[in-house]
Amino acid sequence: MADAAFEGRTLVKVFGELRAVGGITVAVQRGEIYGLVGPSGAGKTTLIRMLCGLTTPTSGEARLLGHLMPKERRAVEDRFGYMPQERAVYRDLSVGENLLFFGRIYGMSRPAVARRTRELLTLMRLADRAKQLSAHLSGGEKQRLSLACTLIHEPDALLLDEPTIGLDPALRLEFWDHFRTLAATGRTLLVSTHYVHEAERCGRVGLVQRGRLAAEGAPPDLKAWASTASGGPVSDMEDVFLILCRSEGGLR
Repeated sequence: MADAAFEGRTLVKVFGELRAVGGITVAVQRGEIYGLVGPSGAGKTTLIRMLCGLTTPTSGEARLLGHLMPKERRAVEDRFGYMPQERAVYRDLSVGENLLFFGRIYGMSRPAVARRTRELLTLMRLADRAKQLSAHLSGGEKQRLSLACTLIHEPDALLLDEPTIGLDPALRLEFWDHFRTLAATGRTLLVSTHYVHEAERCGRVGLVQRGRLAAEGAPPDLKAWASTASGGPVSDMEDVFLILCRSEGGLR
């Protein structure tokens, strides 16, 4: 699709005897928040890594901002940001040094890094931690720093793999406020989570089960389908997922 920021066509990834992703086709349009929702081990991380060129598909095709992954990854590596499940910070560097390190990796000048560092330290409420070693930060502060490092070069598209895992409810809401602000500026976000209720905050949702995209749609449409399938009103995305797990074919 011409307007897709991320696009996967019948993506398959096999590790030995494990079929981690089993033929997923997905397109994330520019400027939307798309949620990949499913339990741990469903294939969400493998799918994201194929879409950003960190893992080569066994078969199928992945494109990011129109470029074939991983073959053309270098052409767009300064236009997207990837936040892995593991906090992407260096424990032996300070908060400010982490941001400088990632900014320079993306080819930013020192003045540009300094400007963005001031902005991000304020945005992430880390201004008083700039000189502190990241090893001494709390779990939530490390997660905020990891997101700041992902945003340092002002990417057009973001792939965020379980960015709210392990966060308390208040901090999860804070992160989603950041995501909505980013989307409002025209950026594209692909966000994976196993917190099913977070799907309510996405424009569209892909429900992933056992390496396949079992259902896809806007949250109101998914709830309408689940209401019909269950014969009663459904107002919660967790109920949608449970009904989908019990159904034989899902939505697709």
